[in-house]
Amino acid sequence: MLAYAEKPTERMPHIAFIAEGFDPSRPVPVRIHSECMTGDVFGSRRCDCGEQLDASLHIAAKHGGVVIYLRQEGRGIGLINKLKAYNLQDLGLNTAEANTHLGFDVDARQYDAAIFILQDLGIKEVELITNNPAKVEALRRSPVKVAGRIPLVIEPQDDSRNYLKTKQELMGHLLGL
Repeated sequence: MLAYAEKPTERMPHIAFIAEGFDPSRPVPVRIHSECMTGDVFGSRRCDCGEQLDASLHIAAKHGGVVIYLRQEGRGIGLINKLKAYNLQDLGLNTAEANTHLGFDVDARQYDAAIFILQDLGIKEVELITNNPAKVEALRRSPVKVAGRIPLVIEPQDDSRNYLKTKQELMGHLLGL
């Protein structure tokens, strides 16, 4: 496990989990996972984030991969605003509408830190563990080559079905729902 921060005093660094058998001379299975305290830590059923993180850690462990944990909660809007967005979702807005209602982009995440981490680890080529075409595109515009994509489809729960449909229909996630 390695921590990455812009300043040594940073209290919330990005983290790279590196599995045994990691070999940067070949395409590396990589998950770029954005922090989701409600899903990753508290097991929220509103999203599939915690389940995606668990599945990614297993894939990385089995195949000598890397999971990069980016500290960009709530699609980049932060925990407080994410909780405000949850309240708006309870009133009938979907996740995209809630973010824009609060004055944010639907998805404000950036992947520059992940690209820096990949390069720092000597990774030139990845098998990206994702359903998000924006992550694939972000890496394709970088020096890191995307050799392929490993789908990460989690069976929808009753509480997460609408969220996942929104991700598929409005954000282009490759979920096959």
